[in-house]
Amino acid sequence: MHSLRTRLFGLWGLSLAACIAVGFLLLQLYQQSTDAQVGRAEAVIARACDLIRDRYGFYATGWAGPRQGQPDDRLRSDLATAVGLALAKQQGVEGGIWQAGAGPLAYAFPTYEGTGPKTDLPTAERDQIRAVNQQAARDEQFVDRRTTFGSQTLLLYACPLSGPIAGLTAWTMTRVQSVRGFQPQQLGLGVLLALMLLMSAWLGRTLLVWGRHVRGIEAALRTAGAGGMPTVGRTGERELDQIIDALNDAGQRLAEARREADSMTARAARAERLAALGRVAAGVAHEIRNPIAAARLQGENALAGDDTRRRDAIGDMLGQIDRLDGLVGELLAMTQRVEPNRVHVELAAFLAQQVARHKETAQTKSLAVCVRDAAGTAALDPALIERVLDNLMTNAIRHAPQGGSVTLSVERQPDLLSFTVEDSGAGVPPEMTDRLFEPFVTGRADGTGLGLAIARELIDAHGGRLVLRSAGSATGGAVFAVELPREAEWQPS
Repeated sequence: MHSLRTRLFGLWGLSLAACIAVGFLLLQLYQQSTDAQVGRAEAVIARACDLIRDRYGFYATGWAGPRQGQPDDRLRSDLATAVGLALAKQQGVEGGIWQAGAGPLAYAFPTYEGTGPKTDLPTAERDQIRAVNQQAARDEQFVDRRTTFGSQTLLLYACPLSGPIAGLTAWTMTRVQSVRGFQPQQLGLGVLLALMLLMSAWLGRTLLVWGRHVRGIEAALRTAGAGGMPTVGRTGERELDQIIDALNDAGQRLAEARREADSMTARAARAERLAALGRVAAGVAHEIRNPIAAARLQGENALAGDDTRRRDAIGDMLGQIDRLDGLVGELLAMTQRVEPNRVHVELAAFLAQQVARHKETAQTKSLAVCVRDAAGTAALDPALIERVLDNLMTNAIRHAPQGGSVTLSVERQPDLLSFTVEDSGAGVPPEMTDRLFEPFVTGRADGTGLGLAIARELIDAHGGRLVLRSAGSATGGAVFAVELPREAEWQPS
């Protein structure tokens, strides 16, 4: 539950469950209270029926019954008085005496809270009164009946009477209204449900509104490009607007920092270009100055000497001019971009040619030059790669000690094909490793320092890179690697 939406839904569910639980408890309380009141009322009317029976028994003691054999008005009045005395203290209880076949003989409701004493049998309940008395007379035992309708419960109780008149039964009746005080509980339950609905609606609205605002913020932030974070509009929700203000402020600071960084990068790049141009200019001036000085000296000698001396001096001058022309050619090779022409090449034969080209030079130093793991073919530009490997092989032979070794090998990786040149020399001095591929950086007095720079440019044009894998250690010399993207055309032989 790490999202706000999930937590709000959980809160809504808990609130609904609490409302249901409270409603259930209130209903249970109502049910229990009603049942208790009905139980007490049933005990009261049973007691009242016993009181009528006792009063009638006292009245009928030593009496032989009416002289005409049928109840007369005096008897009815006496029986009504007996019922009234029996129910005088039974609040809310009405009752009477019933005779099978004849109907009601007496009725009284002494605690009636109307405008006067009630003397008429209730018309609405007459059928139920008749039914319960007939059942009591027929079964000669107590009978009770409960009828619930609307907001009240009707309770009836009948008991047989023994005496000179046959078929007499006493009956009592009362009504139990809904639990007193439950109307406020119903109101409270309604208010609770209304509050629950209001809270649910409020939570639902909060979920929808916040969800829409969060999606809007997310969509706005997704549009962020290289220019920085976009400005997010306010939502009207205070908490969200505080976050949005912080985001917009952070975006402004980020944009300012980006602009400052771009400015600093541009200044650094410009300074680097100027520094590189200065180094190139210094290197070019250094490389050109020597042949120009030598040509100048030869020209002066030619002017001061005889014909033979002039011819020798002019020859030397032409040599210096050739040197300058070679330097210019190397500078052009470093600046001109070449497009590789890839063809399928047998690696073993291709590398064997590279070794053969340097065989005589290697023999002068008794060097062992070997090729390793050269099986298979590759798609590459043989002329371009040959120029690079020729440069690396020349440097390796030059720096390998007398009787040392130079190894040319091929390494295959899933997406990379590498040519490595390793010598057994002293390696690259530490102070030169960072600038080794820059123009005019060289460790030889007679070197131009353009060979590795040109080689790197050629490999860049081929889509690969030229790297110094090892500057040298106690167990081996420098290791240069030509790493080319593998075209997957080669197959092991």
